[in-house]
Amino acid sequence: MRGLILALLVTLGGNVAQGHHSIAAMYDRDRPVKLDATIVEFALVQPHPFLVVDVTHNDGSARWRGEMDNRHELVALGIKADTFKPGERVIVSGTTGRTQPRTLYIWRLDRPADGFWYEQVGMSPRIGFTRAG
Repeated sequence: MRGLILALLVTLGGNVAQGHHSIAAMYDRDRPVKLDATIVEFALVQPHPFLVVDVTHNDGSARWRGEMDNRHELVALGIKADTFKPGERVIVSGTTGRTQPRTLYIWRLDRPADGFWYEQVGMSPRIGFTRAG
């Protein structure tokens, strides 16, 4: 019985460890990027919500996927599933993925239409408005 419990704990512990990752291991702070983009999708999921955006260039468009801080903290700030809607223009700044093309960890997001901003400062996110929306 002890062996079964130990095996179960090891298995569950391994799954939890795989569910979370180091931002520094996944994203390269030495490769910042700033994107003027259009939202395609926002998913307020565990463990980290993500934002999918299209960036249009002279030679076409590229789809990027941006990871945000953990869901619990974003919800505590008031971010909801409909905070970011498809078709909205955003300016996203972050650091690019080390191995995955067109991925980034979002450090700053600005929505010019209403002045909304999201910012990751150290270990904590914050939101606000640059002007009344």
